Amino acid sequence: MLYELIAIVRPGSLNEVREIARNAGTQVIRSGGVVRGYTNWGAFRLPRVTTKHQARYTEGHHFIMRFDSSGSVQSSIRRTLGLDPRMINFSVVKLGDKLEEIKDINGKVEWNNLSTITEQI
Repeated sequence: MLYELIAIVRPGSLNEVREIARNAGTQVIRSGGVVRGYTNWGAFRLPRVTTKHQARYTEGHHFIMRFDSSGSVQSSIRRTLGLDPRMINFSVVKLGDKLEEIKDINGKVEWNNLSTITEQI
């Protein structure tokens, strides 16, 4: 099944973001899955003040990881990220489970890709 991890890490060191992304990708690969790609969206303001691990955040560093794996691997990634104090928020979205649904989805996620929007209209 194809999943997309959307993660928000506390702002600061880019090394922290890399380490979190690398750990999540390692979990996928060790269990027989495939990481399709990472996209770094960078740091920007959150829509509202968020409190996590007794700290308040107004900004966060966003990254996305697309990966193919089983449901149990997705659950273990959620458990690991939930315990990490550097994480502000995250979400794992299932993009599809049949080859016809996921064959044309690439690993990179574009931010405000206006050419794609105008082509669909």
